[in-house]
Amino acid sequence: MQIEKNISLKPYNTFGIDAVARRYACFSSVDELALLTGSSTQKEPLLILGGGSNILFRNDFDGLVLKNELKGIELTGEDADYYYVRAHAGENWHGFVQHCIAHQYAGVENLSLVPGNVGASPMQNIGAYGVEIKDVFHELEAWHLNDRSLEKFSLVDCEFGYRESVFKKKYRNRFVILNVTFRLRKQPVYNTQYGAIEQELEKMGVEELSIENISRAVINIRTSKLPDPKIIGNAGSFFKNPVIGQEQFDLLKASFASMPGYPAPGNQVKTAAGWLIEQCGWKGYREGDAGCYDKQALVLVNYGKATGDEIFTLSQRIIDSVQQKFGIALEREVNIV
Repeated sequence: MQIEKNISLKPYNTFGIDAVARRYACFSSVDELALLTGSSTQKEPLLILGGGSNILFRNDFDGLVLKNELKGIELTGEDADYYYVRAHAGENWHGFVQHCIAHQYAGVENLSLVPGNVGASPMQNIGAYGVEIKDVFHELEAWHLNDRSLEKFSLVDCEFGYRESVFKKKYRNRFVILNVTFRLRKQPVYNTQYGAIEQELEKMGVEELSIENISRAVINIRTSKLPDPKIIGNAGSFFKNPVIGQEQFDLLKASFASMPGYPAPGNQVKTAAGWLIEQCGWKGYREGDAGCYDKQALVLVNYGKATGDEIFTLSQRIIDSVQQKFGIALEREVNIV
């Protein structure tokens, strides 16, 4: 547990941005976390870094970056219907999903190949192909940075919303998530209605559903349209899918017949940010090494040497154009630092 100085964060963020941390260290236990945060001055900025898959560095970080390397997956209990599985925050998310599939713990197979680590999953209530963390969440443990104590959070405590939780705004920079316990089914409930899962299963020649087959279908779909960050820097979906009122949607639908829409709570409609961006002509756009991916307009990419500020500027131009054309304000899903 050694604090290093002036360390490049390029290997630690999937955008591949070459930002520099003034101080950097890793922790693999709560004791190490307590010591490292205790040594940090109160005025020094602190950033807890997981898999680096949902972050864009616009500048160097003039503070202390702590890399979460808490590891371990264990079955903590079970009842008639569920397994309760605890994963530590530093575990790779897809690795955790594959562990669950291997042990026939059902519920997270639709979240296969989502980038990042377990600790980030409840922070933004990650979701894909009809499943969100809130659907499988039981509880988590977190370290309170100010009180220097352990606290547990239930499903209700986390106040999950669409890509939201108390850790993104209400308790931002106040807690470090240590581990998450998931409630996973003994008897699978298959979710194949979202996206192209059914078509992919048919293409695969699947006759009998299983969590393994659904996971493979999701992996096939994601790899066909999302760039591998090891090859092209990216953070997956850069924008949230916007939710608008039914009246606004109906007016837009009258002018744009192919505009997709999905029912959302409160007489609202969720539409597709990727579709909106594509209609504004951004899909495949590139300026220098910053671009909008040619297979999925929702993904902004770094083709090599783009700066975080260049990618951020491109994202703002996209937001402005969607606002002008559709009257819809896109919101970034990626955390900007």
